[in-house]
Amino acid sequence: MVTGLQQKLFTLIHHNHLIYNTCWEDPRIDRELLQLTPESTVVAITSAGCNVLDYLLDGPAAIQAVDVNFRQNAVLAMKMALLDAGDHQALFALFGQGGVPDYRDLYAPLRPFLPAWAQRFWDEKIVYFNPKGVRRSFYWRGAAGDFAWVFKRLMLNGKKSLALALLEAGSLAEQKHCYDRLEPHLFNRGVNWLLRQPGAMAFIGVPTPQMRLIENHHPGGLGCYVQDKLRQVFTTRPIQDNYFWRVYLTGSYAPGCCPSYLLPGNFSFLRQNLPRIKVHTSTVTEFLQTNPGVYSHFVLLDHLDWLAWHDTEALLEEWRQIFRNSRKGTRILFRSAGPDLSFLPEAVTARLRFSPELTQPLHQRDRVGTYGSLHLGEVL
Repeated sequence: MVTGLQQKLFTLIHHNHLIYNTCWEDPRIDRELLQLTPESTVVAITSAGCNVLDYLLDGPAAIQAVDVNFRQNAVLAMKMALLDAGDHQALFALFGQGGVPDYRDLYAPLRPFLPAWAQRFWDEKIVYFNPKGVRRSFYWRGAAGDFAWVFKRLMLNGKKSLALALLEAGSLAEQKHCYDRLEPHLFNRGVNWLLRQPGAMAFIGVPTPQMRLIENHHPGGLGCYVQDKLRQVFTTRPIQDNYFWRVYLTGSYAPGCCPSYLLPGNFSFLRQNLPRIKVHTSTVTEFLQTNPGVYSHFVLLDHLDWLAWHDTEALLEEWRQIFRNSRKGTRILFRSAGPDLSFLPEAVTARLRFSPELTQPLHQRDRVGTYGSLHLGEVL
């Protein structure tokens, strides 16, 4: 009954809301594994578009950004419009700071740079960048933002200074000292209650199958999983450039701690090469059926977890289309909540060569730190 409710909530949220306001995968790891070249042709799930723009910095021939949720594509379209308009200050005001008082004035000249479907979305949702009121940042909007905002308030109630000290720590030893002081306050009664609620994780895009993977493979279940992952991130990986956790703790990035697409030095290159990105609202399978070709790279995030449990035939059809539109050596990158590849059918894994000697060490350096495993498959 609880599982059914979780799945219904997940489906309801994903069909009707913006989910991700920022990407929750570390593109530094991705780019090291993908090894993009000027001949590369990439199919990547859009999410919030941050990493699509990050991959563009490696100069591939083309990136096809694909997402079944048009709202996710609208976020990428807004970033591309800001780049196209040539205004780095506006780009950082909206997607670096999370909003500014004159957000409507910034939007007006951008609107013509947006496709019609993105205009309709942002005409209604541009208020996400309003820095006034309770939600003072774009990064506390959308489903993941809703969850982050509640989680932050429950976790950091009266302990904001400790969190800020952690973000400003200058060494791993200092980080550990700060986190040791902060951790007893993080997993309080309110947070533990929230983690137990059916469907709560749906707000950050975690479907029931991923919950099952965590519950089945991690001692102590979800609560211990979250606690262990946070301790690992905050005590074993330098915090200075960990913009993933900074934005959800503070609601904004810092000029020196932000995704690469927000850095001034990358602005001109990205603007010049924007035509290499094409945006598609569809499933990966539908995209490949209507846009057949020979693609060198696929970035599938973690959505295979959901397909493996929810719709095995759709999973197999997606892989059939991927293999049909690949060549020998095509690289396929994805993550999972589980610890290994056991969720994939043998018919899929038999056609791929995996590189755990590459992915496992990099997984330990991942600045997000919330996934169970990272995988890179090469088509045989």
